[in-house]
Amino acid sequence: MMKTKIGRLRLIAFFEGLSLLILTGIAVPLKYVYHDPSLVKTLGPVHGLLFVLFVFNTLSVGVEYKWKFRTTTWKVLLACIIPFGTFYIDKTILSRIKS
Repeated sequence: MMKTKIGRLRLIAFFEGLSLLILTGIAVPLKYVYHDPSLVKTLGPVHGLLFVLFVFNTLSVGVEYKWKFRTTTWKVLLACIIPFGTFYIDKTILSRIKS
């Protein structure tokens, strides 16, 4: 999976999506309901790094595979800000691309 750009993007997408779900589903409620910001302080920067890696890798793959921005690239980029979005994009777009 790590040998191709698509494989790396799929792996980063998985971890980015997972970090977003943990951040929004567990860490933020812990911060505001139980006044415990420790998980947000730990996971926030990790999620930020994964987000940036996802964006750069998406643009890199989009250029290499000649994706049209209006039909593919924007959908993949939008997925990283929607919970479960990266998992959906992986199933509907990324897993179908021949590397």
